[in-house]
Amino acid sequence: FGSSSVSSLSAVRPKHASMVKQDNSLVMHMHQYQVVGRAQPTKKQPEPKIYRMKLFAKNPVIARSKFWYFMKKLTKAKKTGGELLAMNEIRDAKPMVAKQYGVWFRYQSRTDTHNMYKEFRDDVDWRG
Repeated sequence: FGSSSVSSLSAVRPKHASMVKQDNSLVMHMHQYQVVGRAQPTKKQPEPKIYRMKLFAKNPVIARSKFWYFMKKLTKAKKTGGELLAMNEIRDAKPMVAKQYGVWFRYQSRTDTHNMYKEFRDDVDWRG
């Protein structure tokens, strides 16, 4: 009785973790977007400066939101007083070729400002 139940349990469990099917709803898919915009032209400034940002987001709505968030921090332009000129998704020309990516970032701790650089290697940039 005991030996037959043990063998039936081992048949249910997969032998390797790679054999387990992954639920795609749990995987975050990030896309890279290029958003171009500026503050609306006024009498004071008929040709405002144009800004282009490359952002990572799940969808175009979040990319636009991030664009206006950073525009508000960089300039005095807000979504209500600005206009989007272009927005498109950036895709890799060769998606299955491994590439080196590097990220520079800066943060402030309680004691000092720190600069850091991190490199990673992958076939797509959003996975790093």
